[in-house]
Amino acid sequence: MNNSVTNTARLFGAGLRALLVLTVVCGVLYPLAVTGIAQALFHHKANGSEIRSEGKVVGSELIGQRYDLPLKKGQETPQPDLKWFQPRPSNGLGTNTVNTQYKLLVSGATNLAADNPELVKSVKEAQTAVIKDNSVNGYRVKPSDIPADAVTSSGSGLDPDISPQYAELQVHRIAAKNHLSVGQVRKLVEDHTEGRVAGFMGEPRVNVLQLNLALRELTEKG
Repeated sequence: MNNSVTNTARLFGAGLRALLVLTVVCGVLYPLAVTGIAQALFHHKANGSEIRSEGKVVGSELIGQRYDLPLKKGQETPQPDLKWFQPRPSNGLGTNTVNTQYKLLVSGATNLAADNPELVKSVKEAQTAVIKDNSVNGYRVKPSDIPADAVTSSGSGLDPDISPQYAELQVHRIAAKNHLSVGQVRKLVEDHTEGRVAGFMGEPRVNVLQLNLALRELTEKG
């Protein structure tokens, strides 16, 4: 009996010591080491790839934002604020900090098949809206001009980037709404277009938040 109690106590003590050691190593030292390395070598990414404007965090390079007008009484969905470049369609994005607020609602894809009637309907509605919103005096958008990312959401619904083609499609409308020349706005797009990663991965892209911050800066100068 005494041997049994002694063995049990010894095993309990060994288990307790192992628990304490592993807690310190895995729960304290390892997280501190990983956090320290990340902060030292990848400070920007470790802190969420924040984008700052006038000393304030206005968003992240990794998360898309919407650019909408305030929701009016009786409206279920706010109208886009057409003085800003618009992101990909998404019901999961809240309003954005460049306007006044930023509220993340939900992330995810529709998972609808390409021939799903609901998806076909939403794409056609988005196509009609893109043509209507971006056609201005002297420039009319044709259906063949509209890239896929202008009428479909990304897998996450939070894509922060659009294609250079979609950005270019919005240039004339942005110029008209902000009393700028088409050349000025087009240069903004060119300056904020990023190429493929390492020259061969992915597609060229434009970060919408960074582009709109540059647009705001340009309009304030004017």
